[in-house]
Amino acid sequence: MAFTQKSLVESVPTRLLIAGSWREASGGARFEVSDPASGAVLTTCADGTPQDGLAALAAAHEAQPTWAATPPRERSEILRRAFDALVARTDEFATLMSLEMGKTVAEARGEVAYGAEFFRWFAEEAVRIHGRYSVAPNGASRLLTMKQPVGPTLMITPWNFPLAMGTRKIGPAVAAGCTMVVKPAHETPLTMLLLAEVMMEAGLPDGVLNVVTTTHSGAVCEPLIRDARLRKLTFTGSTPVGKMLVEQSAEQLLRLSMELGGNAPFLVFEDADVDAAVDGAMLAKMRNIGEACTAANRFFVHESLAEEFATKLAARMGALVVGKGTKKGVDVGPLITGKARDKVDELVQDAVGKGARVLTGGAPVPGKGFFYAPTVLADVPADSRCLGEEIFGPVAPVCTFTDEADAVATANGTEYGLVGYIYTNDQNRMIRVAEAMEFGMIGVNTGIVSNPAAPFGGVKQSGFGREGGFEGIEEYLETKYVGIAL
Repeated sequence: MAFTQKSLVESVPTRLLIAGSWREASGGARFEVSDPASGAVLTTCADGTPQDGLAALAAAHEAQPTWAATPPRERSEILRRAFDALVARTDEFATLMSLEMGKTVAEARGEVAYGAEFFRWFAEEAVRIHGRYSVAPNGASRLLTMKQPVGPTLMITPWNFPLAMGTRKIGPAVAAGCTMVVKPAHETPLTMLLLAEVMMEAGLPDGVLNVVTTTHSGAVCEPLIRDARLRKLTFTGSTPVGKMLVEQSAEQLLRLSMELGGNAPFLVFEDADVDAAVDGAMLAKMRNIGEACTAANRFFVHESLAEEFATKLAARMGALVVGKGTKKGVDVGPLITGKARDKVDELVQDAVGKGARVLTGGAPVPGKGFFYAPTVLADVPADSRCLGEEIFGPVAPVCTFTDEADAVATANGTEYGLVGYIYTNDQNRMIRVAEAMEFGMIGVNTGIVSNPAAPFGGVKQSGFGREGGFEGIEEYLETKYVGIAL
């Protein structure tokens, strides 16, 4: 289907989706959605209130019994149709994401492929939910174990992957038979609203998926979290916000899935292929402009390779073209807000002030939009903030090490534990270091770990629960045991 950027934005529903109907916020308020590359207003969306949130939960609660009783094959086919629609409309979704979030259209197409795959994966899992039958040890009874949907779920999704973070939650919920209230980030609500329309067109019944856009996240979400009708909360975002939500959820003892912050180490050992490591570093660092919880945040390179690695990485980073993501030939788009860009610059200037060398970049890009030059820092002191805080931008701080044990200890020296990366050609070291690293995911000789067929999630203050893989659907299922006397 042919479209212009203007016609695409105008085609997106911008009201709340509650019980199968698009409606304005109860107070009538709307908020602006802007292009981070220029600051221009793209459109406005309904600014939901706590009353709207509760109405969405009421719709989900009402739809839950019928949806739970829907045959697994029907739920599967809805997901499959939604998958096909996403693939067919890749260019629309990719352009929309680029406009509201900033990533390049080329990268956004990759997100559509990745995000859509969660629908295909969980379409296949929907018909494979099963329990077990066994004989009690004393032979006097039979033990029947069954899986049932958890129930109405609140999904709070972030701005950095506005499609994939939605499909990663919606896919298993639909497959398991759970109804949903989705609260997308107010910076990037359009992709979720368009996705909701696709889900309705794919045959999802009214009330199963409800979407509330709002600039008042806390005020809208807290009443839902404290409401006895809600059974599960899943959140992707910062650790501080995640901790607050966990505290609120304790009142109802909600089932929780928390995918929180990261501080990913990228270890390059002396036997590694430097060129391959640089290739992996570009993927691990620059995916999504560095605005990813899986982004490599700290580069630890053996002292024998550090200068070569840093020099080659700087050459690659410095050659990237910065600009509006919808323009051809652009490699790196803007950061999401001016505040985000300023935070990145604070971390860079802190490291430089403590003695780090700037090999490329090191400053915001002048002009409109929230652009930051791709940056490589060498000889970064251990007390630099960029080694302890999540950068969430196109900045690669490079440090050196001499000893494997020290490198692993330093990599583990963070409260976070989402993902770590290892580059080595020693098979024994691969296993040894992977086992020793305190992270939920490890990439060995690869800069990308995300895969719909694999369990995504972290340990420590990076959260708990898993999304994707065989484990993903279990987050939306309860286990019920039935004892049958003979």
